[in-house]
Amino acid sequence: MLVWAGRTLVALVSAAVVAAVGFGWYTYRTAEDNVVRDDVIADRPDDPSSVRDLPRTASTILLVGLDSRTDAQGNPLPRDVLDALRAGEADGEQNTDTMMLVHVPADPEKKAFALSLPRDSYVDIAGGFGRHKLNSAYARAKNAAANQLRDEGADDATVDRESTTEGRRNLIATVSALTGLHIDHYAEIGLHGFSEITKAVGGVPVCLNEPVHDSYSGADFPAGEQILQGVDALKFVRQRHGLPGGDLDRVRRQQAFLAGVAHRLFSSGTLTSPAGVRTLVDALTRTVVLDKNWDLLSFATQAATLTGDHIEFSTIPTGSIDLRTPSDGSAVEVDPAQVRAYVQSLLNGPPPSTPARNTTNQRKPQADPETVIVQNLARQTPDEPMTADGIPCVN
Repeated sequence: MLVWAGRTLVALVSAAVVAAVGFGWYTYRTAEDNVVRDDVIADRPDDPSSVRDLPRTASTILLVGLDSRTDAQGNPLPRDVLDALRAGEADGEQNTDTMMLVHVPADPEKKAFALSLPRDSYVDIAGGFGRHKLNSAYARAKNAAANQLRDEGADDATVDRESTTEGRRNLIATVSALTGLHIDHYAEIGLHGFSEITKAVGGVPVCLNEPVHDSYSGADFPAGEQILQGVDALKFVRQRHGLPGGDLDRVRRQQAFLAGVAHRLFSSGTLTSPAGVRTLVDALTRTVVLDKNWDLLSFATQAATLTGDHIEFSTIPTGSIDLRTPSDGSAVEVDPAQVRAYVQSLLNGPPPSTPARNTTNQRKPQADPETVIVQNLARQTPDEPMTADGIPCVN
Protein backbone atom coordinates (compact mmCIF):
# COMPACT_ATOMS: atom_id res chain seq x y z
CA MET A 1 0.00 0.00 0.00
CA LEU A 2 2.56 2.46 1.10
CA VAL A 3 4.69 0.61 -1.24
CA TRP A 4 2.82 2.53 -3.83
CA ALA A 5 4.97 5.36 -2.73
CA GLY A 6 7.92 3.26 -3.61
CA ARG A 7 6.70 2.99 -7.09
CA THR A 8 6.35 6.76 -7.35
CA LEU A 9 9.59 7.34 -5.60
CA VAL A 10 11.14 4.98 -8.08
CA ALA A 11 9.77 6.79 -11.09
CA LEU A 12 10.10 10.42 -10.07
CA VAL A 13 12.92 10.04 -7.59
CA SER A 14 15.00 7.63 -9.66
CA ALA A 15 14.55 9.83 -12.65
CA ALA A 16 15.33 13.07 -10.88
CA VAL A 17 18.16 11.58 -8.86
CA VAL A 18 19.95 10.05 -11.79
CA ALA A 19 19.41 13.31 -13.67
CA ALA A 20 21.18 15.42 -11.05
CA VAL A 21 23.65 17.12 -13.32
CA GLY A 22 26.65 17.43 -10.96
CA PHE A 23 27.65 13.77 -10.83
CA GLY A 24 25.52 12.23 -13.44
CA TRP A 25 27.77 9.51 -14.71
CA TYR A 26 29.09 8.21 -11.39
CA THR A 27 25.63 8.25 -9.84
CA TYR A 28 24.10 6.66 -12.91
CA ARG A 29 26.65 3.85 -12.99
CA THR A 30 26.14 3.19 -9.28
CA ALA A 31 22.40 2.86 -9.76
CA GLU A 32 22.74 0.72 -12.88
CA ASP A 33 25.25 -1.64 -11.27
CA ASN A 34 23.33 -2.24 -8.04
CA VAL A 35 19.59 -1.96 -8.63
CA VAL A 36 17.59 -5.21 -8.80
CA ARG A 37 16.14 -5.89 -12.26
CA ASP A 38 13.54 -8.33 -13.59
CA ASP A 39 12.41 -9.26 -17.12
CA VAL A 40 8.73 -8.37 -16.80
CA ILE A 41 7.82 -6.06 -19.70
CA ALA A 42 6.38 -7.59 -22.86
CA ASP A 43 7.25 -6.13 -26.25
CA ARG A 44 4.82 -3.55 -27.56
CA PRO A 45 2.29 -5.21 -29.91
CA ASP A 46 2.52 -4.29 -33.58
CA ASP A 47 -1.27 -4.14 -33.88
CA PRO A 48 -2.06 -0.79 -35.61
CA SER A 49 -5.41 -0.68 -33.84
CA SER A 50 -3.69 -0.54 -30.44
CA VAL A 51 -5.56 1.60 -27.92
CA ARG A 52 -2.50 3.76 -27.35
CA ASP A 53 -0.69 5.47 -30.23
CA LEU A 54 1.85 7.79 -28.63
CA PRO A 55 5.36 8.90 -29.58
CA ARG A 56 8.02 6.43 -28.56
CA THR A 57 9.55 8.90 -26.13
CA ALA A 58 6.42 8.87 -23.97
CA SER A 59 6.70 6.53 -20.97
CA THR A 60 4.10 4.81 -18.81
CA ILE A 61 5.34 3.28 -15.57
CA LEU A 62 3.50 0.95 -13.24
CA LEU A 63 4.52 1.75 -9.66
CA VAL A 64 3.78 -1.03 -7.21
CA GLY A 65 3.91 -0.95 -3.45
CA LEU A 66 4.20 -4.38 -1.86
CA ASP A 67 2.99 -5.03 1.66
CA SER A 68 6.01 -7.32 1.81
CA ARG A 69 8.01 -8.48 4.82
CA THR A 70 11.10 -9.04 2.66
CA ASP A 71 13.69 -6.80 1.04
CA ALA A 72 14.26 -6.28 -2.70
CA GLN A 73 16.37 -9.45 -2.84
CA GLY A 74 13.62 -11.52 -1.19
CA ASN A 75 15.35 -11.85 2.19
CA PRO A 76 13.11 -11.73 5.31
CA LEU A 77 13.30 -8.46 7.22
CA PRO A 78 14.83 -8.64 10.72
CA ARG A 79 12.46 -8.91 13.68
CA ASP A 80 13.35 -5.45 15.01
CA VAL A 81 12.54 -3.91 11.61
CA LEU A 82 9.20 -5.73 11.42
CA ASP A 83 8.32 -4.53 14.92
CA ALA A 84 9.18 -0.93 14.05
CA LEU A 85 7.04 -1.14 10.92
CA ARG A 86 4.19 -2.90 12.79
CA ALA A 87 4.32 -5.38 9.93
CA GLY A 88 3.72 -8.75 11.57
CA GLU A 89 5.64 -11.84 10.48
CA ALA A 90 8.10 -12.22 7.59
CA ASP A 91 5.85 -14.80 5.93
CA GLY A 92 6.94 -14.22 2.34
CA GLU A 93 3.50 -12.97 1.24
CA GLN A 94 3.59 -10.26 -1.43
CA ASN A 95 0.35 -8.30 -1.59
CA THR A 96 0.21 -5.41 -4.05
CA ASP A 97 -1.51 -2.89 -1.83
CA THR A 98 -0.53 0.17 -3.86
CA MET A 99 -0.69 0.48 -7.63
CA MET A 100 -0.24 3.66 -9.61
CA LEU A 101 0.38 4.42 -13.28
CA VAL A 102 2.71 7.33 -14.01
CA HIS A 103 2.64 8.67 -17.57
CA VAL A 104 5.34 11.08 -18.72
CA PRO A 105 4.35 12.51 -22.13
CA ALA A 106 6.69 13.19 -25.01
CA ASP A 107 5.20 16.68 -25.42
CA PRO A 108 6.66 18.94 -22.67
CA GLU A 109 3.56 21.14 -22.92
CA LYS A 110 1.36 18.31 -21.71
CA LYS A 111 1.03 17.30 -18.09
CA ALA A 112 2.39 14.09 -16.71
CA PHE A 113 -0.19 12.19 -14.71
CA ALA A 114 -0.19 9.67 -11.90
CA LEU A 115 -3.32 7.51 -11.86
CA SER A 116 -4.12 5.46 -8.76
CA LEU A 117 -5.74 2.02 -9.01
CA PRO A 118 -7.55 1.06 -5.77
CA ARG A 119 -6.31 -2.32 -4.59
CA ASP A 120 -9.86 -3.67 -4.09
CA SER A 121 -10.99 -2.83 -7.65
CA TYR A 122 -13.04 -5.79 -8.91
CA VAL A 123 -11.62 -6.62 -12.35
CA ASP A 124 -10.81 -9.39 -14.80
CA ILE A 125 -7.47 -10.87 -13.74
CA ALA A 126 -5.14 -11.79 -16.62
CA GLY A 127 -4.00 -15.37 -17.00
CA GLY A 128 -7.49 -16.85 -16.91
CA PHE A 129 -8.04 -16.37 -13.17
CA GLY A 130 -11.48 -14.74 -13.55
CA ARG A 131 -12.88 -11.67 -11.79
CA HIS A 132 -11.27 -10.79 -8.48
CA LYS A 133 -9.72 -7.88 -6.61
CA LEU A 134 -6.90 -6.20 -8.49
CA ASN A 135 -4.37 -6.72 -5.72
CA SER A 136 -4.66 -10.50 -6.14
CA ALA A 137 -3.34 -10.53 -9.75
CA TYR A 138 0.28 -10.76 -8.61
CA ALA A 139 -0.26 -13.42 -5.93
CA ARG A 140 -2.55 -15.65 -8.01
CA ALA A 141 -0.06 -15.92 -10.87
CA LYS A 142 2.91 -16.26 -8.52
CA ASN A 143 1.27 -19.11 -6.58
CA ALA A 144 0.16 -20.92 -9.74
CA ALA A 145 3.65 -20.67 -11.26
CA ALA A 146 5.27 -21.81 -8.01
CA ASN A 147 3.08 -24.92 -7.87
CA GLN A 148 3.91 -25.78 -11.47
CA LEU A 149 7.63 -25.29 -10.95
CA ARG A 150 7.62 -27.48 -7.86
CA ASP A 151 5.79 -30.19 -9.77
CA GLU A 152 8.56 -29.97 -12.37
CA GLY A 153 11.20 -30.48 -9.68
CA ALA A 154 12.65 -26.96 -9.58
CA ASP A 155 14.72 -25.96 -6.55
CA ASP A 156 13.44 -23.39 -4.05
CA ALA A 157 15.52 -20.51 -5.40
CA THR A 158 14.27 -21.10 -8.93
CA VAL A 159 10.69 -21.42 -7.74
CA ASP A 160 10.86 -18.13 -5.86
CA ARG A 161 12.62 -16.21 -8.65
CA GLU A 162 10.56 -17.42 -11.61
CA SER A 163 7.19 -17.40 -9.86
CA THR A 164 7.78 -13.83 -8.68
CA THR A 165 8.50 -12.80 -12.26
CA GLU A 166 5.22 -14.42 -13.38
CA GLY A 167 3.36 -12.57 -10.64
CA ARG A 168 4.72 -9.24 -11.81
CA ARG A 169 3.96 -10.00 -15.45
CA ASN A 170 0.38 -10.95 -14.64
CA LEU A 171 -0.20 -7.76 -12.68
CA ILE A 172 1.17 -5.71 -15.58
CA ALA A 173 -1.08 -7.55 -18.05
CA THR A 174 -4.13 -7.03 -15.81
CA VAL A 175 -3.52 -3.29 -15.41
CA SER A 176 -2.81 -2.88 -19.12
CA ALA A 177 -6.09 -4.60 -20.05
CA LEU A 178 -8.04 -2.51 -17.53
CA THR A 179 -6.65 0.87 -18.64
CA GLY A 180 -5.86 0.31 -22.31
CA LEU A 181 -2.30 1.51 -21.75
CA HIS A 182 0.83 -0.32 -22.81
CA ILE A 183 3.10 -0.31 -19.77
CA ASP A 184 6.69 0.56 -20.67
CA HIS A 185 8.32 0.20 -17.26
CA TYR A 186 7.81 -1.36 -13.85
CA ALA A 187 8.97 -0.22 -10.41
CA GLU A 188 8.33 -2.06 -7.14
CA ILE A 189 9.16 -1.27 -3.52
CA GLY A 190 8.37 -2.87 -0.16
CA LEU A 191 7.61 -1.58 3.32
CA HIS A 192 11.16 -1.24 4.56
CA GLY A 193 12.34 0.30 1.30
CA PHE A 194 9.67 2.95 1.44
CA SER A 195 10.68 3.82 4.99
CA GLU A 196 14.36 4.10 4.03
CA ILE A 197 13.75 6.28 0.98
CA THR A 198 11.67 8.81 2.90
CA LYS A 199 14.61 9.20 5.29
CA ALA A 200 17.01 9.59 2.38
CA VAL A 201 15.06 12.60 1.03
CA GLY A 202 14.98 14.20 4.47
CA GLY A 203 11.28 13.65 5.10
CA VAL A 204 8.17 14.49 3.09
CA PRO A 205 5.76 17.39 3.73
CA VAL A 206 2.13 16.36 4.27
CA CYS A 207 -1.03 18.09 5.52
CA LEU A 208 -4.01 16.61 7.38
CA ASN A 209 -7.47 18.16 7.57
CA GLU A 210 -8.05 16.65 11.03
CA PRO A 211 -5.88 14.93 13.66
CA VAL A 212 -5.77 11.12 13.43
CA HIS A 213 -5.34 8.39 16.04
CA ASP A 214 -5.41 4.89 14.55
CA SER A 215 -4.47 1.82 16.60
CA TYR A 216 -4.26 -0.46 13.54
CA SER A 217 -1.57 1.40 11.60
CA GLY A 218 -0.19 3.31 14.56
CA ALA A 219 -0.91 6.64 12.84
CA ASP A 220 -1.05 9.38 15.48
CA PHE A 221 -0.68 12.81 13.90
CA PRO A 222 -1.99 16.34 14.54
CA ALA A 223 -3.92 18.33 11.97
CA GLY A 224 -2.08 20.63 9.62
CA GLU A 225 1.25 20.57 7.82
CA GLN A 226 4.11 18.38 9.06
CA ILE A 227 7.20 16.55 7.82
CA LEU A 228 7.13 12.75 7.99
CA GLN A 229 9.82 10.16 7.35
CA GLY A 230 10.67 6.56 8.15
CA VAL A 231 8.09 4.60 10.12
CA ASP A 232 5.84 7.65 10.58
CA ALA A 233 5.63 8.11 6.82
CA LEU A 234 4.70 4.46 6.50
CA LYS A 235 1.91 4.85 9.03
CA PHE A 236 0.58 7.87 7.17
CA VAL A 237 0.17 6.06 3.85
CA ARG A 238 -0.97 2.73 5.35
CA GLN A 239 -3.87 4.03 7.48
CA ARG A 240 -7.24 2.81 6.25
CA HIS A 241 -9.35 2.43 9.38
CA GLY A 242 -11.10 5.55 10.64
CA LEU A 243 -11.06 7.32 7.27
CA PRO A 244 -14.47 8.37 5.85
CA GLY A 245 -13.71 6.96 2.40
CA GLY A 246 -11.77 3.88 3.55
CA ASP A 247 -9.39 2.66 0.85
CA LEU A 248 -10.23 5.58 -1.45
CA ASP A 249 -9.13 8.04 1.24
CA ARG A 250 -5.94 6.02 1.67
CA VAL A 251 -5.37 6.27 -2.09
CA ARG A 252 -5.82 10.04 -1.75
CA ARG A 253 -3.25 10.04 1.05
CA GLN A 254 -0.80 8.20 -1.15
CA GLN A 255 -1.31 10.71 -3.95
CA ALA A 256 -0.77 13.60 -1.52
CA PHE A 257 2.38 11.94 -0.23
CA LEU A 258 3.75 11.50 -3.72
CA ALA A 259 2.85 15.11 -4.50
CA GLY A 260 4.84 16.05 -1.41
CA VAL A 261 7.81 14.02 -2.64
CA ALA A 262 7.68 15.72 -6.03
CA HIS A 263 7.25 19.14 -4.42
CA ARG A 264 10.32 18.54 -2.26
CA LEU A 265 12.41 17.36 -5.20
CA PHE A 266 11.38 20.17 -7.52
CA SER A 267 11.14 23.06 -5.06
CA SER A 268 13.55 22.62 -2.15
CA GLY A 269 16.88 21.85 -3.77
CA THR A 270 16.95 18.28 -2.50
CA LEU A 271 18.91 17.14 -5.55
CA THR A 272 21.58 19.84 -5.40
CA SER A 273 23.55 18.19 -2.58
CA PRO A 274 26.10 15.54 -3.68
CA ALA A 275 25.84 13.78 -0.33
CA GLY A 276 22.07 13.84 -0.47
CA VAL A 277 21.96 12.39 -3.96
CA ARG A 278 24.36 9.59 -3.02
CA THR A 279 22.24 8.76 0.02
CA LEU A 280 19.10 8.61 -2.09
CA VAL A 281 20.70 6.51 -4.81
CA ASP A 282 21.99 4.10 -2.17
CA ALA A 283 18.51 3.75 -0.67
CA LEU A 284 16.94 3.20 -4.09
CA THR A 285 19.42 0.56 -5.21
CA ARG A 286 18.91 -1.39 -1.98
CA THR A 287 15.15 -1.32 -1.96
CA VAL A 288 13.57 -1.17 -5.42
CA VAL A 289 13.01 -3.58 -8.30
CA LEU A 290 12.89 -2.26 -11.88
CA ASP A 291 12.26 -3.89 -15.23
CA LYS A 292 15.48 -4.92 -16.94
CA ASN A 293 15.26 -2.58 -19.94
CA TRP A 294 14.60 0.71 -18.16
CA ASP A 295 17.19 3.25 -19.33
CA LEU A 296 17.31 5.44 -16.23
CA LEU A 297 19.55 8.09 -17.75
CA SER A 298 17.25 8.77 -20.71
CA PHE A 299 14.18 8.75 -18.51
CA ALA A 300 15.85 11.03 -15.97
CA THR A 301 16.67 13.56 -18.65
CA GLN A 302 13.03 13.69 -19.72
CA ALA A 303 11.59 13.75 -16.21
CA ALA A 304 13.98 16.48 -15.12
CA THR A 305 12.00 18.96 -17.24
CA LEU A 306 8.88 18.47 -15.12
CA THR A 307 7.69 20.94 -12.52
CA GLY A 308 5.14 20.56 -9.75
CA ASP A 309 2.26 21.99 -11.78
CA HIS A 310 3.03 19.61 -14.65
CA ILE A 311 2.19 16.48 -12.67
CA GLU A 312 -1.46 15.67 -11.95
CA PHE A 313 -2.68 12.99 -9.53
CA SER A 314 -6.09 11.32 -9.76
CA THR A 315 -7.88 7.99 -9.29
CA ILE A 316 -9.66 5.79 -11.81
CA PRO A 317 -13.45 6.29 -11.81
CA THR A 318 -15.25 3.97 -9.43
CA GLY A 319 -18.80 2.95 -8.60
CA SER A 320 -19.83 1.36 -5.32
CA ILE A 321 -17.07 0.95 -2.74
CA ASP A 322 -19.05 -1.88 -1.14
CA LEU A 323 -19.65 -4.17 -4.11
CA ARG A 324 -20.64 -7.67 -2.95
CA THR A 325 -18.70 -10.41 -4.75
CA PRO A 326 -19.15 -14.21 -4.91
CA SER A 327 -15.85 -15.06 -3.19
CA ASP A 328 -13.85 -11.90 -2.48
CA GLY A 329 -16.05 -10.14 0.04
CA SER A 330 -16.60 -6.42 -0.40
CA ALA A 331 -14.84 -4.82 -3.38
CA VAL A 332 -14.69 -1.54 -5.33
CA GLU A 333 -16.83 -1.48 -8.47
CA VAL A 334 -15.16 -0.35 -11.70
CA ASP A 335 -16.29 -0.29 -15.32
CA PRO A 336 -13.35 -1.03 -17.69
CA ALA A 337 -14.93 1.00 -20.52
CA GLN A 338 -15.19 4.03 -18.25
CA VAL A 339 -11.64 3.55 -17.00
CA ARG A 340 -10.27 3.43 -20.54
CA ALA A 341 -12.29 6.50 -21.55
CA TYR A 342 -10.94 8.38 -18.53
CA VAL A 343 -7.37 7.39 -19.41
CA GLN A 344 -7.89 8.65 -22.95
CA SER A 345 -9.19 11.96 -21.58
CA LEU A 346 -5.94 12.31 -19.60
CA LEU A 347 -3.79 11.42 -22.60
CA ASN A 348 -5.60 13.79 -24.92
CA GLY A 349 -6.21 16.64 -22.49
CA PRO A 350 -5.20 20.25 -23.22
CA PRO A 351 -1.68 21.49 -22.37
CA PRO A 352 -1.41 23.17 -18.95
CA SER A 353 -1.54 26.66 -20.48
CA THR A 354 -5.02 25.93 -21.86
CA PRO A 355 -7.95 26.24 -19.41
CA ALA A 356 -9.66 22.87 -18.97
CA ARG A 357 -13.27 22.71 -20.09
CA ASN A 358 -15.62 21.98 -17.19
CA THR A 359 -17.86 19.23 -18.51
CA THR A 360 -19.44 18.26 -15.22
CA ASN A 361 -22.13 20.95 -15.15
CA GLN A 362 -22.61 21.49 -18.86
CA ARG A 363 -25.87 20.79 -20.58
CA LYS A 364 -25.44 17.55 -22.52
CA PRO A 365 -25.37 18.19 -26.29
CA GLN A 366 -26.11 15.51 -28.82
CA ALA A 367 -26.01 11.95 -27.45
CA ASP A 368 -22.29 11.41 -28.06
CA PRO A 369 -21.46 8.20 -26.13
CA GLU A 370 -17.79 9.04 -25.60
CA THR A 371 -18.57 12.55 -24.33
CA VAL A 372 -21.23 11.21 -21.97
CA ILE A 373 -18.81 8.63 -20.56
CA VAL A 374 -16.14 11.25 -19.88
CA GLN A 375 -18.67 13.55 -18.22
CA ASN A 376 -19.93 10.75 -16.02
CA LEU A 377 -16.37 9.83 -15.11
CA ALA A 378 -15.74 13.31 -13.78
CA ARG A 379 -18.56 12.77 -11.29
CA GLN A 380 -17.41 9.28 -10.34
CA THR A 381 -13.77 10.20 -9.68
CA PRO A 382 -13.60 10.63 -5.88
CA ASP A 383 -11.77 13.98 -5.85
CA GLU A 384 -10.49 16.67 -8.15
CA PRO A 385 -6.98 15.91 -9.43
CA MET A 386 -4.17 17.34 -7.30
CA THR A 387 -0.76 18.58 -8.43
CA ALA A 388 2.66 18.73 -6.78
CA ASP A 389 2.73 22.52 -6.96
CA GLY A 390 2.05 22.79 -3.22
CA ILE A 391 1.12 20.59 -0.26
CA PRO A 392 -2.47 19.30 -0.57
CA CYS A 393 -4.41 18.61 2.64
CA VAL A 394 -6.23 15.27 2.95
CA ASN A 395 -8.28 13.27 5.42
